[in-house]
Parts: sequence; structure tokens; C-alpha cells
Amino acid sequence: MNPIANQFTSLEYINANYPKSEESKRVSGSAAEVSFSEVLQSKKQVYDKPEVAFSKHANQRLQLRNMKLSDEQMDRLNYGVEQARQKNIRESLIFVDNMAFIVNIPNNTVVTAMNGEDEQKVFTNIDGAVIS
Repeated sequence: MNPIANQFTSLEYINANYPKSEESKRVSGSAAEVSFSEVLQSKKQVYDKPEVAFSKHANQRLQLRNMKLSDEQMDRLNYGVEQARQKNIRESLIFVDNMAFIVNIPNNTVVTAMNGEDEQKVFTNIDGAVIS
């Protein structure tokens, strides 16, 4: 503020005559380097929790065996998939209560589903198991 005339100094005058602080230089420099879409994508990855999909075969098995997953069980299945992903497992056997799911981790897809009443209890072509 100009104390003699009781007027505010213009922003143009301040920008032209006062050097920027180091912090404002860093902020303005880094903002120009990162695009909005990059920031959006990074935030989206943090908040997006992809739910596992079910293959046609897995859906048929669920119906045939009268298997229904509650929201809590579905959350545990998704959590098991995420644990398998962190361990770099590609084909995982995931147990949720008395149900077993073979999940293709890279595709985030349940390949087949079984319950404790199935006669066949042999699991092949898996490279890891998660009890969730």
C-alpha cells in the first residue's frame, strides 16, 4: 500500500519490482512440468480399487453350486487378489470362508469357483495361494 496516497500497489508493479521467493519459483516450475492428466491419473490409481471380474465359466460354477458372495466376502476376495498381486502371483488360489477361487491376477478375473462340498479338491496351474 502506498502510505502517502492511501492506495494499493498494483500486482503488475509488485511482480516487476520484487523478486520471487524460492518456494514460489519451485511451485511454479514444477506445476509447468506436470500435466493435469498426469496428476488426475495418479490420484485415480490411488482411489480406484478394481473389483475382480468373473469369467463365464466362473459365473456358471457359482450358479451351479448355489454360491453367493456377501459384500464382505467380495471385499475379502478383492483384498486377497491385491495381496497376490503384491507377491507377483499370476494364477492364485484364494480361499474365502468355505469357498475357493482360482483367479488370474494380471487379468483380475476369477476363472473358476468351488465350495467345500465339491468332490474334486485338486488345484492345478496355480503359483500361489491366499487365505482371506
